[in-house]
Amino acid sequence: MVTNKNDKFAVNTICEDGYCTIYMHGELDLSVAPDFRKMIEPFVTDQNTKLVLNLKELEYIDSTGIGILLSILKARNSMNAGFYIEEVPGQIQKLFDMTGITKFFTVQENS
Repeated sequence: MVTNKNDKFAVNTICEDGYCTIYMHGELDLSVAPDFRKMIEPFVTDQNTKLVLNLKELEYIDSTGIGILLSILKARNSMNAGFYIEEVPGQIQKLFDMTGITKFFTVQENS
């Protein structure tokens, strides 16, 4: 299901077996942040499912996007709800490493 789509950013969501996986495509930056926040809020607050962000097709993320990921992490941790990221592209991983946020995320390996 495509839940958000424009020229530079799209999100597909699949929920099954207690997991909701959000597939992010394109560029997560200040211009799409409000729409993304609004779209993801119901998934963030659902503590009965594990939330997974798949970043395989994410080409770019700015400080606003990183802030959103950290706010999701904080909210999910406060509820004791599962939150994972997976398939982090090299350039995004490098940014996470440089900013020191890698240690806060649980990376789920694809099987």
